[in-house]
Amino acid sequence: MITLSLAEIAEVVGGRMHDIPDASAQVTGPVVRDSREAGPGCLFVAFVGERVDGHDFAPAVVEAGAVAVLGSRPVGVPAIVVDDVQSALGALARHVVRRLGATLVALTGSAGKTSTKDLIAQVLRRKAPTVFTPGSMNNEVGLPLTALTATEETKFLVLEMGARGIGHIRYLCELTPPKVGLVLNVGSAHIGEFGGREQIAQAKGELVEALPPAEEGGTAILNADDGLVRAMASRTKAKVILFGESDEADVRAENVRLTDSGQPSFRLHTPSGASDVTMRLYGEHHVSNALAAAAVAHELGMSADEIATALSEAGSLSRWRMEVTERPDGVTVVNDAYNANPESMKAALRALVAMGKGRRTWAVLGKMAELGDEALAEHDAVGRLAVRLNVSKLVAVGGREAQWLQLGAYNEGSWGEESVHVSDAQAAVDLLRSELRPGDVVLVKASRSVGLERVAAALLETGAEGEVAAR
Repeated sequence: MITLSLAEIAEVVGGRMHDIPDASAQVTGPVVRDSREAGPGCLFVAFVGERVDGHDFAPAVVEAGAVAVLGSRPVGVPAIVVDDVQSALGALARHVVRRLGATLVALTGSAGKTSTKDLIAQVLRRKAPTVFTPGSMNNEVGLPLTALTATEETKFLVLEMGARGIGHIRYLCELTPPKVGLVLNVGSAHIGEFGGREQIAQAKGELVEALPPAEEGGTAILNADDGLVRAMASRTKAKVILFGESDEADVRAENVRLTDSGQPSFRLHTPSGASDVTMRLYGEHHVSNALAAAAVAHELGMSADEIATALSEAGSLSRWRMEVTERPDGVTVVNDAYNANPESMKAALRALVAMGKGRRTWAVLGKMAELGDEALAEHDAVGRLAVRLNVSKLVAVGGREAQWLQLGAYNEGSWGEESVHVSDAQAAVDLLRSELRPGDVVLVKASRSVGLERVAAALLETGAEGEVAAR
């Protein structure tokens, strides 16, 4: 964070100083909410959770070097006390962002946000110092914490924005006003919470509504291949840039193909030139993510060749997202267990099939959460797709939704042992341990709540007789 005195912070957040012997003492380190991350010069934010009260750790964090605590009550050590800690954190982030000269890039969408954010960051940091959201810290707490890691040297601040309802993205944009806004897609993720795709589009479009007008440098980057996203052009006064495989896209891909290992390759076209890209990531769905990143980078002054080189060298920065590991016996484990929705599930299945040419393929799949009334139909459709793609074996893990996955496969024609339903992650592990053969490819994917990353971890432990090579 930029250096601020405790007196300045108290004024910004409307707080009261308690047990502070020197109001001119400066916060020179990060703002943290995890006491284990506390260190010299930091500001510790104390939240009251369902199980843990951050205020209880106040003495320990000050002993570790924290300058003060930002909390909702006095704690016997230097503290700035506010009525609402979350609002105070947001106010501090808003103040710091306004002080910075960084270009703020914000992105949202139903699927691919984190992977695309990681790509944008890896491309832009070749041009100038870049700060970006770690993992999926994209809510009203994670976003300001990320913004507060920026310093005077930061030129680009890349922030992922998530939403659980109307108004959420508008609120995040008020905390950290973007100059460049990117909307990836409108899909089925969280449709049960929103009530329909139109409502999701309404929420995601709040990002482009928050952008400054074109004459002030505002730029909306929209997916030309998604009708609901493309229609958002009418909701902004910013300059509009389209990306996608459509001929009308300003930044587009041609000659898209997958390598023998399932990695996308294509010709990148931008308004200022074209260049070839072969990615290190897996699956054709990353082409759209790469085009989105390319559109952002081009708008911020990078050439087609610079962008193509950066995209070709970019890797996965966030865990459990198409994380590919090969065991010593040749079994390849694809851990995509961080989250799942119908669009990402179908993309992962296609990536599995591309990676598994000439090899046995396993799809270990679980529940896709928050789909509302569409849940059973969507699980049925994924099970059917696994059969149509000729996945060697589908292992559906868990309760009713998993049963519908398996039933969809059965109704599509998987009548032998090509599909099976098991009760839980351990049952899936037991099955795989008994039936996997060297050279098989295993995809593990479900919503985060299912915890299928345990299956991937167990398979890698099983195969770790020698050094496991991560690709």
